[in-house]
Amino acid sequence: MTDLELIFTMLGEKVTTEISKKEKPDTFDKNKKVAKRGGKVAGKARKDTEKELGRSIVSKENFLAIEDKSRKMKKKK
Repeated sequence: MTDLELIFTMLGEKVTTEISKKEKPDTFDKNKKVAKRGGKVAGKARKDTEKELGRSIVSKENFLAIEDKSRKMKKKK
């Protein structure tokens, strides 16, 4: 993940947590709705950022793939 991908992921999680603390959903369906709202906030922020930058912030980078390559390189040494 790039820094921006991580930031928007964290934004969605934090907004969801804050909504949940405020509304205290007590069922799975209510929690699911809160999660969708938090994700929607982050999604809108991502789209606005992409519009400003004129490019997508979504990358093909995968942390697990990068870490796996790093481990393989260390083993070769």
